[in-house]
Amino acid sequence: MMSNGKLNVLDFRDPSIRTLHLTWVAFFISFVVWFSHAPLLAAIKETFDLTQQQVKALMILNVALTIPARIVVGILVDKFGPRHVYSGLLIASSFICFLFASSTSYEMLALSRFLLGFVGAGFVIGIRLVSEWFPAKQVGLAEGVYGGWGNFGSAAAAMTLPTLALLYGGPEGWRYAVASTGAIALVYGVFFYFRARNTPKGSTYFKPKKSGGLEVSSKKDFYFYLLMNVPMYVALAVLTWKLGPDNLKLLNGGTSIALWVGLVALFIFQVTQIYKVNSHLFTDPQPQDQAQGYKFKQVAVLDWAYFVTFGSELAVVSMLPLFFMDTFGLDAVKAGLLASGFAFMNLVARPGGGWISDKFGRKKTMSILIAGLAVGYLVLSQIDGGWWIWVAVAATMCCSFFVQAGEGAVFAMVPLVQRRMTGQIAGMAGAYGNVGAVTFLTVLSFVDASTFFMVIAGCAALVFILVQFVEEPEGHMTEVLPDGTVQLIEVS
Repeated sequence: MMSNGKLNVLDFRDPSIRTLHLTWVAFFISFVVWFSHAPLLAAIKETFDLTQQQVKALMILNVALTIPARIVVGILVDKFGPRHVYSGLLIASSFICFLFASSTSYEMLALSRFLLGFVGAGFVIGIRLVSEWFPAKQVGLAEGVYGGWGNFGSAAAAMTLPTLALLYGGPEGWRYAVASTGAIALVYGVFFYFRARNTPKGSTYFKPKKSGGLEVSSKKDFYFYLLMNVPMYVALAVLTWKLGPDNLKLLNGGTSIALWVGLVALFIFQVTQIYKVNSHLFTDPQPQDQAQGYKFKQVAVLDWAYFVTFGSELAVVSMLPLFFMDTFGLDAVKAGLLASGFAFMNLVARPGGGWISDKFGRKKTMSILIAGLAVGYLVLSQIDGGWWIWVAVAATMCCSFFVQAGEGAVFAMVPLVQRRMTGQIAGMAGAYGNVGAVTFLTVLSFVDASTFFMVIAGCAALVFILVQFVEEPEGHMTEVLPDGTVQLIEVS
C-alpha cells in the first residue's frame, strides 16, 4: 500500500489497493447510470415532445430521492456492511434503468428518473468501505481517489452516450444507450458481491449500538441533530411544490397535499427513531464516556460544506450541456463533450483535495478550497456568447477543481468523526449534497444561468465562515469490540 511513504494505487498485490479499485468502479458505474439522461436530454425531449419546464422537472427529479436514500443507505451499510448493500443497489438500479429506457409516456419517464435517484446513494457505501481498509494518514487520499474517479462517471456518460446513441441510429438511439448502462450495473453488481470484503482479514467491522439514527453525545447535540434534519424535508417540500399544479404541473393539487402530509409524518417518525437511539441522554443520569463521544457540530459543518461543493456539482453537471448548447449554439455531442470538462477534473481534483488534507490539515484545506470555489462560480457567472469557447471551458475546469477538491477535503474528515457511524455520517453529508442540488436547480428554474452561478458563489461564502468553527481531528477515537474490550483508532 505504501511506497516510500506514499499511496501506490498501482500496487495490485496489496488487497487494500484492489479493494479501492473495486469500489471506485462500482461508484463510477452508479454515476454513469444516474446521469445517463443528462447528455441525451435533447433526444429525449424530441421523442416525447417535452416542454422546457418538463425537462427541468426531470433534472430536479433525478436528485430528489437521493436525499432520503443516502440517509437510509447510511443506516443499512453500518448495519449490514458495504458488500451486500452495494451489490444490491447496483442490481436494483439496473432494472429501474431499463424501465427508464423503455418509457412510453412522460409520466413513466418521470417516475423512473425519480426512482433512479436512489442509485446516487451508492457513494455513501464506498466511503465506509474505503475507510475500513486505509489508516487515517492515507484515508483522505484514498477517499479522494474513490470519490473522484467514481464521480468521473458523469463525465464519461456525457462524453460517450451521445455518440453511442448515434451509433445505435435513429431518434430512439438514446434508449439503447441508457439501457446499456443498466446492463453494466447488473453485471458488476453480481461481480462486486463475490469479490468485495467489508474489512481486511482479522479486522472488526464496528456497528452502531442502535439503528434508526445517529448516536449523539449530549442533549444539546440531540436538538442540534433534529434541527439539521429540517433542511432535508424543506428541500423535499419545495420540490413537491415545484412539481405541483402551480408550476410544472407534474403533480395535481391532491397529490401535492398528500406528499406534504407524508413528509410531516415521516419527519415525526424520524424524530421518534432518533429519540429511541438517544433516549439514554434523558433517562440515564450517568454521563457518557467522552472518549466514545464526538461533537455533532463536526457533522453539521461537513454537511453544509458538502451542500455547496457536491450540491453545486450535481446541479451544474445537470444543466451544463444545455447551457453550452444555448450559449454557443452547439449540437448535443459537442456540448456534451465540452461540458464534461467540469466533471473531468474529478480524476485529479478530488484525490488532490484528500491528499492536501492528509498532508496539511483538514480545516485549513477545506477553507482554502471553498474560498476558491466561490471565486470560480463568480467567474462562470460572467460567461456569455461573446466568450471564446476554449476560455469558457478553461474557466469551468478551473472552477471544478476547487469544487471537487473541496469534496475530497470534506470526506477526508468524515471517516475521522466516529468510525462505527461512518456510513450514517457520510449518508447525512451526502444527503446535504443533494439538498444543495435540489436547492440550486430550483433556483435555476426561476433565474438565468448567470444569476444561478452567483447564488452558488454567495452560498459558498457563507459556508466558508461556518468551516472556521470545525475542529481539526486529533488523537484517537475509541470503539468497543464485541467482547467488550476497547480499541483506539488513530485520527491524526
